[in-house]
Amino acid sequence: MEITFAEILREFLILNQLSQTAFANAIGVKQSQVSEWLRGKAKPGYDALRKMSLAYGVSADYFLGLKDHW
Repeated sequence: MEITFAEILREFLILNQLSQTAFANAIGVKQSQVSEWLRGKAKPGYDALRKMSLAYGVSADYFLGLKDHW
């Protein structure tokens, strides 16, 4: 069973005790965009994934579901 981006992001936020707003501010997007990702209504593009990786020192592979850990 393939894990979705929404599931990966939800787990990341919980494990790092981050709110949607704090995460959004750190990567330069609106909180509503993070909400869309968490509901599976949209997925981040290249620029957003890059910002996530740089802001948190996490491999983009983790957010893409290619690695089990960051």
